Amino acid sequence: MSTPSDVLVVGASAAGLAVTESLRRKGYRGRITLLGEEAGAPYDRPPLSKQVLAGTWEAERTRLRTRDVLDALDAELVLGERAVALDAATRTVRTGSGTEVRAEAVVLATGLHARRLPGLSGAAGVHVLRTLDDAGRLRGDLLKAERVVVVGDGVLGAEIAATARTMGVDVTLAGPQKAPMQAQLGDDVSRILAALHGEHGVQLRPDSLVDGLESADGRVTGVRTADGEVLPADLVVAAVGGTPATDWLTGSGLVLRDGVVCDSRCRAADGVHAAGDVARFHHEGLGRSLRLENRTNATEQAVLVAANILGEDRPYSPVPYFWTDQLGVRIQVYGLPAPGATVRIAEGAVEEGRFVARYLDGEGRPIAVLGWNMPKQARLHRRQLLDRYAPASRPASAAAPR
Repeated sequence: MSTPSDVLVVGASAAGLAVTESLRRKGYRGRITLLGEEAGAPYDRPPLSKQVLAGTWEAERTRLRTRDVLDALDAELVLGERAVALDAATRTVRTGSGTEVRAEAVVLATGLHARRLPGLSGAAGVHVLRTLDDAGRLRGDLLKAERVVVVGDGVLGAEIAATARTMGVDVTLAGPQKAPMQAQLGDDVSRILAALHGEHGVQLRPDSLVDGLESADGRVTGVRTADGEVLPADLVVAAVGGTPATDWLTGSGLVLRDGVVCDSRCRAADGVHAAGDVARFHHEGLGRSLRLENRTNATEQAVLVAANILGEDRPYSPVPYFWTDQLGVRIQVYGLPAPGATVRIAEGAVEEGRFVARYLDGEGRPIAVLGWNMPKQARLHRRQLLDRYAPASRPASAAAPR
């Protein structure tokens, strides 16, 4: 495999920037173009629902790199330009302005679009949170709000509810699960998180499906649930997940199925790789496809993609990891907690507000580790997961996904 003379990275957030930086660190001297839809320099997204929303960070602090550092990459940054089509066979991207950019290697790192529920739009005071601009608008309205309803009880919804509550706003968190982040934490730990939110005054509405909005004079006044209850609100946040930003890839020749389908090398086609939230890759250790939505994955997968572009031919088989900060608690999760897994406290105690939990499968083998305000200890227990997630020792597949 020859080293490509030029690389086009589509998506200028964490994954796209990490691909660019890793290529340069590995000595690549070819041309790199970094194409991004947003006009500003690359920034970090995790602080948006926490520090930026709370006002403890200015927007500038989210910037991933200073201008001098970006300039030193010797990459062409094309910002404020949306990719609208890809011809995978010729590795040519067309942008919204009609420009066509071709490269010998293309990396897709376009991330997610915030999902918008039908019936949760059309009135003032309704927000989503995905971009820095979204965070600025939401914070502005939060400072004037008295009652907020957050629709969606996953990671983002729980973080927004926690942040809004620390700002002194009355908060209701409504979602279809029995407790916040049940899908990510399992039954036992999600109940502990629910108790934490309740202790801080967050009003929980579990098992709630949202039917629509109530409004007056063009502004939201409440959220209507499927069972007829109306949750009063002068501000509503829809935090119901994201959809991979693949709409522009229809007709590209790539396989699209809840993301860009890739092999274990994060390769979607000859000369085309994907990284970050948009990439659905084959995890050799688990023997199945996986798409991970978190900041750590964006960087780690980007580094692997850069290595494979330069001919290293390595599988991507991480131990999945994410973290969240809520109401004075840092939660870290290694691995994939499965529904029905047995949970055992390995260190600390729930009553002390510090513990490490191990998730065990039906045969008593660890499948995940969670740290609740015990970061060092959780990292140590992570070692027990390495064999489970390690790739099998076999030759790389010669073919890209079909």
